[in-house]
Amino acid sequence: MPWFLSSLQLPITDPTWIFFLVLVMILFAPMLLSRLRIPHIIGLIVAGVLVGQHGLNVLERDSSFELFGKVGIYYIMFLAGLEMDMGHFARHGRRGLFFGWMTFIVPFGTGLLAGRYVLDYSWLTSLLLACIFASHTLVAYPIVGRYGMGKQVSVVLSVVATAFAAFVSLLILAGIVGAQTQGDSGWFWLLFILKFVCYGAFVIYAFPRIGRAFFRRYNDSVMQYIFVLALVFLSAALAELAGLEGLLGAFLAGLVINRLVPKVSPLMNRIEFVGNALFIPYFLIGVGMLINVRVLFSGWATLKVVLVMVLTAVLTKWLAAWLTQKMLRMDRLSRRMMFGLTNAHAAGALAMVMIGTKLEIAPGVCLMDDVVLNGTVMVILASCIISSLATESASREIAMAEASLEGNRGSNHGRCLITYSNPMTVDMLTEFAIMIRNPQIPDGLLGLTVSYDDDRDNRKRQQGKVNLERAVSIALAADVKMKTMSRVSNNVASGIIHTMREQEVGEVVIGLHHQSNIADNFFGMIGENLLKGTHREVMILRSLMPPNTWRKVVLAIPPKAEYEVGFYKWLEHICRMGEQLGCRMEFYTHAETGHYIATYIHSKHDSLRTEFAVMDDWGDLLMLTSHVDYDHLLVVVSARRGFISYSPLFERLPDQISHNFNNNSVLLLYPDQYGDPQENVSLFAPGGHRG
Repeated sequence: MPWFLSSLQLPITDPTWIFFLVLVMILFAPMLLSRLRIPHIIGLIVAGVLVGQHGLNVLERDSSFELFGKVGIYYIMFLAGLEMDMGHFARHGRRGLFFGWMTFIVPFGTGLLAGRYVLDYSWLTSLLLACIFASHTLVAYPIVGRYGMGKQVSVVLSVVATAFAAFVSLLILAGIVGAQTQGDSGWFWLLFILKFVCYGAFVIYAFPRIGRAFFRRYNDSVMQYIFVLALVFLSAALAELAGLEGLLGAFLAGLVINRLVPKVSPLMNRIEFVGNALFIPYFLIGVGMLINVRVLFSGWATLKVVLVMVLTAVLTKWLAAWLTQKMLRMDRLSRRMMFGLTNAHAAGALAMVMIGTKLEIAPGVCLMDDVVLNGTVMVILASCIISSLATESASREIAMAEASLEGNRGSNHGRCLITYSNPMTVDMLTEFAIMIRNPQIPDGLLGLTVSYDDDRDNRKRQQGKVNLERAVSIALAADVKMKTMSRVSNNVASGIIHTMREQEVGEVVIGLHHQSNIADNFFGMIGENLLKGTHREVMILRSLMPPNTWRKVVLAIPPKAEYEVGFYKWLEHICRMGEQLGCRMEFYTHAETGHYIATYIHSKHDSLRTEFAVMDDWGDLLMLTSHVDYDHLLVVVSARRGFISYSPLFERLPDQISHNFNNNSVLLLYPDQYGDPQENVSLFAPGGHRG
């Protein structure tokens, strides 16, 4: 034993030492086992086995492990719901339910028969044992997130199947407990259904509205994180009041606030960081501390129970994945991924067996004994190891199979430049740029401030420095690298244009100019000169609320937009934004243009929720007033004068937007176009700048 532990009495009970040793295990267990190519999840479970009461007895599984462990498993389920692509969920929901039924009924039926006829348990004990086999926990889901496989069809099916199998298993468990404690009465089931319906309706209806109102009002990062965590545990607590497990409540909370937390955002990064750094490892170590390897050598009767339980739990989940793969005509990697994700038994199995060991069916006789408890713990160990290895292998092979240079290049071949001048727009411009940027380009974000050379007191330059520091902090919180520059020029637009040429910028994002008479000075001199001086994509954004609170994106696209060189580039940007937000997208355009858009989305972003409507005449832009609400984003795709999709009706855009959409968030988008930008005509009619 190390000298610094020799003076401590084992097991250690001092909170400071307990927390220190847990942090040491979280830090070093993955590092040591990574050399053996063993997933870090297994390393944490093995570390728990070694330090637990059945190992070296260094730590006692006290209340801290119960508390942090419960938070950890809730975190796993919450992240599974939060990272779910809702477009994929809607698209593959039926197949996910089919897989859920298969991964429930195959283990359930086999486990019921094995418990009754192989292990010679009663029907009631065998029924609870079958529920343990049928349910599973997404222990290996963090591996999927690390490889960026969250949108894979097999992953989506597995998450849906997990929710279904856990719900049905816990429903049967509630029935068993209710029948033993309250009697098998119709009133019990009627009350249970009523509580379940009220709970589900409240969470689904109230949580998104409460969340949207909170995020619009408060942008403090700590407050947002605490608020989200409070919603998770409120949902879990209400689920338990309704007679369900808190796991389902945490998963449902992730689903209903999914669209309020973009996948690439500072808030999402904080949620994942805290969970993966502390709560989830605490849960895995706590699971390991329950495992008693010695039970394998305590006699044939115990060994028989353990072997039957482990083989039934693992093989039936593999059989369910294999049957689903064959029936849905999927490939072998999808089968391996589905098996890996749905094989691990942890929190649900542990909760069920604990209930079974405390539920008396006769005086002094419990529904399950310690042998079943030990067998369940061994199932947890074996299934978590197999699940981690299978998921790691499948994720790596899928990532390698899908990687291609062409796909990685994407539609954007340059950095995304964001220009800052107004401190009030720094947050929304940065968050928007993070969503639309190409993640495959290193240092893909570039922040810029340009101050006039006659700024003698340096006030503008100092404010620009503050703006850039704020933008960098937002990008870092989202785990996105951002380069910044500050220029001095006698013309702000020229400074932006020179930066675009020097830094190989692909598109530029600026804030919409604000004046008291907005119709007369809509773009401002900087925006107008920028549109004249570059042929690159220009996005001019006015957001009246945080981008993650937009409920819908409405796009007005002119006829022949598909003939512009930057068509697929801006469409890719919009699709990336739509995937991050998870909101509906309505396209108003010419039928032929809509066909090109729909084909591209179906090929590259089939999870997007899209609707199409025909709008041939740009004068019909006013008809969108009834389709654009205060919490929607209106995207107007325009064009510079002299190009294919340009229309004289574009001259009316300032008046139309200022008079009819002044209370809406608006994005004006000018695509990449050919030609020497210095020869392009101004956006407005000849006669100089407006305003």
